[in-house]
Amino acid sequence: MQAFLNTAVKAARKAGEIAIRAQRRLDELEVREKARNEFVTQVDQAAEQAIIATIRERYPDHAVLAEESGRSGSGEFEWIIDPLDGTTNYVHGFPVFAISIALRRRGQLEAGVVYDPVRQELFTTLRGSGVQLDGRRVRVSGRRELDGALIGTGFPYRSNVRWMTPYLGMLRDVMQHTAGIRRPGSAALDLAYLAAGRTDGFFEFGLECWDIAAGLLMVQEAGGLVTGLTPGPVLESGNILAGSPKVHDALRDLLLPHLNATPPAA
Repeated sequence: MQAFLNTAVKAARKAGEIAIRAQRRLDELEVREKARNEFVTQVDQAAEQAIIATIRERYPDHAVLAEESGRSGSGEFEWIIDPLDGTTNYVHGFPVFAISIALRRRGQLEAGVVYDPVRQELFTTLRGSGVQLDGRRVRVSGRRELDGALIGTGFPYRSNVRWMTPYLGMLRDVMQHTAGIRRPGSAALDLAYLAAGRTDGFFEFGLECWDIAAGLLMVQEAGGLVTGLTPGPVLESGNILAGSPKVHDALRDLLLPHLNATPPAA
């Protein structure tokens, strides 16, 4: 699996170079809106093409599931790619975005890379081998309760506005029971930071599998827990709850009553 991870790292760095070069000429970028408040740029597309080309150069028979170009191929191995997680940040010049690449084998996540090209921080993981940040082993925090915890989140938007009422109740309770909430705007980085112990928990509705595949494996490999806010596999629902073990459980007990008390609007 190390060879797969090396390929993912190489691909992520190439995509990061594309994003950083283009950032110097943001005013020249062609930006279009896929859906309300969901942007795609030439950079997303160029970065994705560079990632896929790097992977296909080494593994031409592997399947790919990418945010911009969709699914291609089939077989035992599938690469899950978000070429620029945090595009809204990117097009506004807000320096929080990342490249996320995961490898799934027969339905099981095996490797993941989250690369922050602004800070040049590289988070990597292999199933059974833990998580590394720039070659240094990291783990989730040892915090045992919500008091003093720092929690990451993302706001419901697009079609997921149906979750807004329960989410606002959740947000109020988390604000009252923790040290604070952070909303950086990149779920891939949110999960990588959780795996590295920079935050203690994370929750969000309506994410896509390419947003969270690499980060999900990182949290698990770093000793954390990942479950769904709603029934079904997290990669399918996109409704994710994650944290260090004790914080995860306390956060679950705090959040789930809002879903039971207030069914989402249609």
